[in-house]
Amino acid sequence: MASSLHTPDSPPKLGRAPSYIHFTPRRAMTSFENLVVLANYEEHLREARKVVWRNRGEKPVELHGLGECLEHACRGALRSGALAFAIRSGVNFILLLSRIKRVPKRLRLSLVRHALLGEDSVRFAAMLGSFVALYKFILNALPIYLPQPQLKASTHTRERSLFRQSLKRKGGNSSELPLNDTALDELELGPPTHERGRPSRQARLSASAQAHQVWVRKKTRWWYSAFAGSVAGAVAIMFEKPTRRVGIAQQMFVRGLQGSFNAMSDKHGFKIPHGDVLLFTLCCGQIMYGFLLRPETLPPSYNKWIQVASKVPEEAVLANMTLVREGTFDPSSVERILSYKNITRNHYNMLTERVAQARLPEGMRTFGYHFAPCAAVHPDIDSCITVQIAHFFEVFRWMLPIYGALHFIPMMLFRRDKLMKDPSRMLLRAAWGTSRSSAFLGAFVLIYQAYFCSKHNLYEKLMSLRNSGSRSLLAWLANRLPASWVEMMISKQSFFLGGLLCGLSLFVEEKRRREELAMYVLPKSMESAWTMARGKGWVVPFGRLGEPLLTAVGMGMVMSTYQNHPEHLSGLVRRILYQFIGPN
Repeated sequence: MASSLHTPDSPPKLGRAPSYIHFTPRRAMTSFENLVVLANYEEHLREARKVVWRNRGEKPVELHGLGECLEHACRGALRSGALAFAIRSGVNFILLLSRIKRVPKRLRLSLVRHALLGEDSVRFAAMLGSFVALYKFILNALPIYLPQPQLKASTHTRERSLFRQSLKRKGGNSSELPLNDTALDELELGPPTHERGRPSRQARLSASAQAHQVWVRKKTRWWYSAFAGSVAGAVAIMFEKPTRRVGIAQQMFVRGLQGSFNAMSDKHGFKIPHGDVLLFTLCCGQIMYGFLLRPETLPPSYNKWIQVASKVPEEAVLANMTLVREGTFDPSSVERILSYKNITRNHYNMLTERVAQARLPEGMRTFGYHFAPCAAVHPDIDSCITVQIAHFFEVFRWMLPIYGALHFIPMMLFRRDKLMKDPSRMLLRAAWGTSRSSAFLGAFVLIYQAYFCSKHNLYEKLMSLRNSGSRSLLAWLANRLPASWVEMMISKQSFFLGGLLCGLSLFVEEKRRREELAMYVLPKSMESAWTMARGKGWVVPFGRLGEPLLTAVGMGMVMSTYQNHPEHLSGLVRRILYQFIGPN
C-alpha cells in the first residue's frame, strides 16, 4: 500500500506539448537575425540596382512645380551621366584588352587610365547627362506653364458621363468596379481602327507603358516632346568631339525619320511594298558611286572597309576613278598590280601593254578606254564568270565569323532559357541566320562585279564591231545603235545603276534585319549626297551649326515618337531611351 503511494523524484514524461512558456535557443535567435539582415541587404541591393538599371513597369512621375521639375531633371542627369560614363569606360577597357599584348609595357598603365578615366568617357557622360537634364526639365515644365486647354462639355461628354454612371450603378459599390477611366474609354470607343477599317499597328507595350501613354495624352501635347528633344539634342551634341558629332547627328536623324515615317504610314493606312529594300537600293547606288568616283564624300574608314570587302586591288579602283573622270591613269599604280604574286600571264601582258602606251611621248600617248580593264580588277583569274563565284565564296568565308558572333552571342546571352530547352533548334536557327547574312554580302559583291565586267566587255565588243568595217549582222546592229546609248555604258551614271542592282541582294537577308541594314547605310549615303550637293552649290553650307541643327531635327522626331507612339521606334532604340530617360 505504501509502495503504491510512493511519488518519484522526477516528473513523468508527458505525451503532449508543455503548456508553460518555451524560450527559443540563442542559436535560433541568431539565425532569425541573420535572415533579417539578409532581407535588408537584398532590399538595398534591389534599390542599388535601380540606379544602374531601370526596371520595367516604372510609372510616370507627377510633378507640380518648377522646383520639382528641376530636382527630377538633376536626378535623371546624374543617373544617366554615371551610366554613360560606366558604359563608355567599360567598352574602351574591353577594346584595350583585345590589343594590350601588342602595346609596350611602359605604356599600358597610361592607356588603361585613359580608357577608364579619359576624355572620351567624360564627354560621352556630359552629352547624355545634359540631354536628359534638359529634356526632363522642359518636358515636365511645359504642361505646368502651358497646360492643355480644357474642352467644353458637349453632348458626347454628357453621354459618356451617363454611361459611366450606369456602369457604376450596375457594378454596385464604386470601389469594386474594376474599370478606370482608361478602361471605360476603351469600352466606349473600342479598339482604334483606321478610316479604311483596318486595325492599327498593335504596340508590344507593357501595362506600365500603356499607363505612360495615358499620362502623355492627359498631361502633354504632341509638340512638347519634340521641342524638348530638339533643344536638348542641339545643346548636348556640343559636348562631343567635333569628329564624332556628324556620325551621332546622322544616326539620330535617321532614327527620327524611321519613327516618323512608321507613325505616318500607320496613321494614314499606307505601306510601301518592300520599302526597306527600295531604300537600301537607293543608298547603295549613292554609296557605290561615291566609293568609285568620289571617295572623298565617304568616311575614310568606310572606304577602307568597302575596299577590303570588294576583293579588288586598290590600284584598280584608283585607275578606274581617274580614267572615268579625267581619261588618264597613273602608270606607276598599274605597275604595282604587275607585281602581284598570282597574276595570270594573259593579264600581265595586257597590263604591260597599257602601261607602255601610257608612257609614250605626249603626242603618241594613249590610255585606252575610260574605265579600268578586267585585267586590273581581277588579275589572278582570267575568266570574268569564274571570278564572281570565287569572290562570292571568299566574301562568304570572310564574313562568316563576324556574322556568326552577331547571331550566336546574343542568343547565348539573352536567350539562354530557349537555348537550354531546345538547343538543336536554336543552334540551327543561328547557323542559318549566319549563312544568310554572309551570303547577303557575298551576293552584293557578286552582283556589282558581274555588272562591272559585263557592261565593259559589252562596250568593248560594240566598239570593235562599229570600227571593224565588217558587213555582218552584229556589226550592222552595232552601227545602228545611237552613240549616246553606247557611251552610257561607261558613263558616271552607270556606276550608280550598278549600286541599285546590288541592293537586290538584301532579299537574301532575313526580313526582320532588312530595315536595320537600310538604317545602317542611310546615313552614309546621305552624307555622300550632301557633300556632292554642297560642292555643286545646290545647298547652303551651315558651317559649325550643321551638326546641332541636324541633331535638333533628329532628336525632335525621335522624342516625339518615343513619347507619343513608341511602338513605331525600333526595339533597340526604345529600350535605350527607356533606360536613360524613363517614362518622363
